[in-house]
Amino acid sequence: MSEEKTTLDGPDLCQGVALSTLADGAMLLGHAHGDAVILARRGDECFAIGAICTHYGAPLADGLVVEDTVRCPWHHACFSLRSGEVLRAPALTPIACWRVEQRDGIAYVHEKLERPGRAARAASGAPKSIVVIGSGGAGNAAAEMLRAQGYSGDITMLSADASPPYDRPNLSKGTLAGTGAAAIMPPRSLAFYEQHHIDLKLNARVVRIDAAAKAVEVGDGSRHRYDALLLATGADPVRLELPGADLPHVHYLRTSADCDALIAAAGTAKRAVVIGASFIGLEVAASLRARKLDVQVVGREPVPMEKVLGAEVGGFIRRLHEGHGVKFHLGTSPASIDATGVTLHDGARLDADLVVIGVGVRPNVSLAQQAGLAIDRGVSVDEHLATSVPDIFAAGDIARWPDPLTGDRIRVEHWVVAERQGQTAARNMLGRRERFDAVPFFWT
Repeated sequence: MSEEKTTLDGPDLCQGVALSTLADGAMLLGHAHGDAVILARRGDECFAIGAICTHYGAPLADGLVVEDTVRCPWHHACFSLRSGEVLRAPALTPIACWRVEQRDGIAYVHEKLERPGRAARAASGAPKSIVVIGSGGAGNAAAEMLRAQGYSGDITMLSADASPPYDRPNLSKGTLAGTGAAAIMPPRSLAFYEQHHIDLKLNARVVRIDAAAKAVEVGDGSRHRYDALLLATGADPVRLELPGADLPHVHYLRTSADCDALIAAAGTAKRAVVIGASFIGLEVAASLRARKLDVQVVGREPVPMEKVLGAEVGGFIRRLHEGHGVKFHLGTSPASIDATGVTLHDGARLDADLVVIGVGVRPNVSLAQQAGLAIDRGVSVDEHLATSVPDIFAAGDIARWPDPLTGDRIRVEHWVVAERQGQTAARNMLGRRERFDAVPFFWT
């Protein structure tokens, strides 16, 4: 019987690497003790860290060394070279580190280092209890960051969702397509939250914030007090009001349950119409084509995503989808939906036994309005993500913050922005006074 062995690229770093061959700011992919390892040089220091990003498995050797950090080449997760700690989302799990010894101009990688635990602390002035409303990117990243910072107080995360926090961006991509990409970043287990003493309550829809009493009320009648509150309620899909929009074969995609229902419907459908030609619509179209459905896309704009990316890139995206068999109906919109198809305002009739509507989202600000928070096409926050009401912060799709680049207030619907805002808000709830100044970016 033959035994399979994992192929490891590059040199055995335990045997040593001449410092003269490794420039300042450079990284060398190799291996140590059976693990893929990167040797990175920063000035006179060398660091050995895990070679794979814990987000989607990107090769960190293709990334960048920036000061004492390494940045992932795919989605810009940021890790400390010194400790392997995650400094910026979308990665939430740290990478391993190895001890490096320099001797006679050669760097040797030795044993893997034990990860030092953060001593639990209740700093002077820190809140004794924190409530997080929402378990999406912002809410979950905030709860995890609080524990990563050594916060020892009570954390309660109230989620209207039925599932533990999951990788929402993958719903319209690998999960819906059935390519298996969902396994790249599996959701945290309920045991994870128990182990980190995060009281995660599912199917817990908050109905009221009592800012004066510092308490939130849930639909089941329970009441939770807080010393600091993070509002991370996200956004809801825009629902079209037209005849037939409520038929059983018409779907929206926002939650894991939505995705499960759509996958089930795609298993028996043959022809799909996707209403909406932006990020979600086109990702859904590509995923349904991967499931061998005939797909037609309807969009108001003359060129897909022209408003965001311009006509040239939008034209390229259209041709890319057409090359995979997607048909477009642009410059028009649906007039009605029935059991067998969609009728457009230009008179065209599209046969369909599955319809997916993806025409954007609206920030869910109803709780913020009820609590008396300042609203401006979202929840108004300052550079520290604090709202107009003391001890209440907001992050994610609902937050409109002052952009340090333009001076304008902006709101960005993006998973990584939400996660990074959640992390910043968590540190600020602990008294850090950290400005949120990350540059938004998108991938699709």
